[in-house]
Amino acid sequence: CFFVCGTGRQPIQRDKTINDNYYLLTMAALAQEIRSRGAPTECTVRIAAGLPLTSYGRDKPKFRNYLLRPSQPVQFRYEGVEYSITIADVQLFPQGYSAVIWQPELLEQPSVIVADIGGWTVDLMEVDNQVPNAATCRSLELGVIRCLNEISEQLRRTLGLSLTNAQIESVLRGTSS
Repeated sequence: CFFVCGTGRQPIQRDKTINDNYYLLTMAALAQEIRSRGAPTECTVRIAAGLPLTSYGRDKPKFRNYLLRPSQPVQFRYEGVEYSITIADVQLFPQGYSAVIWQPELLEQPSVIVADIGGWTVDLMEVDNQVPNAATCRSLELGVIRCLNEISEQLRRTLGLSLTNAQIESVLRGTSS
């Protein structure tokens, strides 16, 4: 089989284990990481991945099994290079929280809201005294892709302009001319 990465955005998918899309993207990411580190293409890795806290407990075992498949090593070709990767372990962490826990100065306040802004969703989590409060976690379908789509639609309606996402992103970054 042959696959192409980067030809479009994935649709919102609540259960990432229903097909191989995220597994294949993980293999591509591993190949890129191995290449950037100058590591051998035949190696053993441990995957650390994040899941939204709103579904962390429910999805953790299923997603771990999805990434840690029994047929090892995983052999594939990425950008013309052959890889043979043995996945020794998969560790899953709550998204967002695992990014800020390594920066204790961000959690010095008694209560902090962590916002993980993704393509399709914004995941919010309140952290009280450095402990995630699961009761306050929310996943809102207000991510960057939805924002770009809304901006595009409003430009079309009000100004009659049709801009690409790249053009809109350039304006938002302040890099357009």
